[in-house]
Amino acid sequence: MTRKHGCALLAAVLTIVLTVSAAIYIGVAAGDGSHHSTLTTGRPTPPNAAPASTGVWVGAWAASPSGAEPGTRAVGMAGRSVRNIVHVGVGGTSARITLSNLYGAQPLSITHASIALAAADSLARAADDSMRRLTFDGSFSVVIAPGGQVVSDAVQIVVPRDADVLVTTYSPTPSGPVTYHRHARQISYLAQGDRTEDTSGLPFTTPTLSWRYLTALDLLSNEATGTVVALGDSITDGITSTVGADRRWTDVLSERLRQAAGSGDVPRYTVVNEGISGNEVLVSGGGHPADNPSGLSRFGRDVLERTNVKVVVIDLGVNDILHNPGQADPDRITAGLRTLVRDAHARGLKVVGATLMPFEGHRGYRADREQVRQAVNARIRSGTVFDAVVDFDRALRDPYDPRRLRPGYDSGDHLHPSDMGFRRMAEVFDLASLKGAAPAEL
Repeated sequence: MTRKHGCALLAAVLTIVLTVSAAIYIGVAAGDGSHHSTLTTGRPTPPNAAPASTGVWVGAWAASPSGAEPGTRAVGMAGRSVRNIVHVGVGGTSARITLSNLYGAQPLSITHASIALAAADSLARAADDSMRRLTFDGSFSVVIAPGGQVVSDAVQIVVPRDADVLVTTYSPTPSGPVTYHRHARQISYLAQGDRTEDTSGLPFTTPTLSWRYLTALDLLSNEATGTVVALGDSITDGITSTVGADRRWTDVLSERLRQAAGSGDVPRYTVVNEGISGNEVLVSGGGHPADNPSGLSRFGRDVLERTNVKVVVIDLGVNDILHNPGQADPDRITAGLRTLVRDAHARGLKVVGATLMPFEGHRGYRADREQVRQAVNARIRSGTVFDAVVDFDRALRDPYDPRRLRPGYDSGDHLHPSDMGFRRMAEVFDLASLKGAAPAEL
């Protein structure tokens, strides 16, 4: 072989190597969950962008937007940083968030957003080396139209199981009303100015018991293969659970699943909480869009649109009885529940339903309402409404007066459980009932 021919061969080999390398790079960039790269957009790749990784995207935390925050119509959160603190039961290596402007009457401009692990003291301080800036389709800022929502790009961050996560947003311009989840049972914080990437937590001097804009946190995880969505009212929302202690029944169920994951017939699932205090199956609140939307109207958004959903747990119906004097009808309530089941089955999702717990002693108690509750529970127990049943009524009722909650499980208002009651709800849950696909028909 002549030197000239050798050089030509070497050049050809180098060309092939470079072509293959570029193809591999493009393939990896397209698989990182961010749907963009410098090769296709011409924009610089954001720092901390998530690389290709093994694992499955699952819902790690969620909260349903429950209404428009009072007093925020004029300016919203303009000029303030909102640091939401949320708890995840599962670990992961990359994260993405969903922000909502469902109740906004004007565009919401988010010019800075971040995610970090909370420091051990669970305040607004970020753990060392965990702060990451978030992007949206490759940009550091995003404008969310009224009624809309947006999902961030994936970002690489190692999140351990059973951790608190800080998600911070900043909006410089007036936009309202603010879309929020009222009863968080978790302390989050506000700060003046753009403190989005502050790690000390010191500027965040205003505590708040609501979550704003943030409606979901997904993780790329090797610890789970799917998501359980709990759709419910204040009992699922955990309105009487201890603030900041993660003692809702869904938290305890998540803990049980994590401890038993993969053993026997227990699936490796996460649990996200889509409870809204006061929620009903059939009737929404006032406003456009409606505050406290009914289970029927929000099922698509809060259940079907969640990430990698496998099972739905429904605990709704008691507010239909309490809030509709003279109109509470067991046939209408169970018909509404069956509609939710049909919608879930159309997507291949299994549905576990809960019996309605007793409430004698509560200010809304009446004998005729108790009869409706008993009738709804009879239909649920018959197996003609849900694919499987968790009997919260039987687990928490007073054995000496079944129309009441057992004293130790009663928060004191005779309707909502105590921390002990919430734990009992999760303990009686048959974890194996979460396994399997939806049946062809009930």
